Amino acid sequence: MVPDGNNCKKHFTPDNVDDPIVWTSEICDKTTAAATNHKRSNVSALLKKSKTSIANIRRQARERRDYLYRKALLLRDASIAEKRAKLKASIASGKPLDPSVANDKTLREDFKYDESLPTSSKPGDANSKDSDMLDLDDEYVLTSGIVDPRPLITTSRSPSARLSTFAKEMRLLIPTSIRINRGNLVIPDLLASAKASALSDMIVLHEHRGTPTAITVSHLPHGPTASFSLHNVMLRADIPNSARGTVSESYPHLIFEGFTTKLGARVVKILKHIFPPREANGKLGSRVVTFKNIEDSIEMRHHVFVKTGYNSVELAEVGPRMTMRLFQIRGGTLEKDSGGEVEWALSQYTRTSRKKDYL
Repeated sequence: MVPDGNNCKKHFTPDNVDDPIVWTSEICDKTTAAATNHKRSNVSALLKKSKTSIANIRRQARERRDYLYRKALLLRDASIAEKRAKLKASIASGKPLDPSVANDKTLREDFKYDESLPTSSKPGDANSKDSDMLDLDDEYVLTSGIVDPRPLITTSRSPSARLSTFAKEMRLLIPTSIRINRGNLVIPDLLASAKASALSDMIVLHEHRGTPTAITVSHLPHGPTASFSLHNVMLRADIPNSARGTVSESYPHLIFEGFTTKLGARVVKILKHIFPPREANGKLGSRVVTFKNIEDSIEMRHHVFVKTGYNSVELAEVGPRMTMRLFQIRGGTLEKDSGGEVEWALSQYTRTSRKKDYL
């Protein structure tokens, strides 16, 4: 503790000093200088810390802007390529064009002279050149198949016992995930810790009166963020005749069925990248996770292989079991100022179209 210079006159003056006034003034000067230096060091430390935090915020914002700009350019090129494919197919078949394509004068002028831009016979084809071009700046392309994902699983604040149990079972479902108790942490602090720890995703579970009602999957560091509502959630203890004992944490086989649209392919990409990839030449795993789309309701099941004979196996359900319904996909993370646009959202007008499947 550095003494205050204003109180230096109250210090004891020894008897062997020739001039007590000079001695007291020297002590006052030294004490005041020490107090001033101490305050300056504290202020400089605070300024340095604030400058570092501001620099990190600016760097993250700059990376986000660059990413969104590159993404916008690729989406624009993909839109042009899709229009070129429609124009080429119309010229070959003689069928009338869509007005949005027919009235694009620039597209027709470029099409006469330039055949170098990629076109695909089927818009949205997974094997087309357009999809390869989009994958160059995809959110998952840098780490997919190279580094195992490490999702962070947490809950809303003050979770019930059932939601905590559901979070533990989700941790066992995803073998490379990490579960933490939410406590009093807020979303920005959780995201900052997850990014600093190089975690790949953040999964937040929500509830209403003890019943799990929603799950949010946010890819780090730039998104996207997908939100699903949960229905008919059954834990391991709720499933009759479910396989008991220790849950296998081997990398599961993933089965996706019924996802036929671009939005469905987007959902598949988000869900499959929270699980670690299996090696192509590895030994047969002991469990399988299934996502089946039935009229935009995604049924999730978790089974293990049980050997019943020398050459025969059966599937035994382990749990948890749930039905997921997508209600929003947007760019960016869970932060409010992440700057992501809404890619798709379930609205009241979407609900009225019962005959159309969006996934």
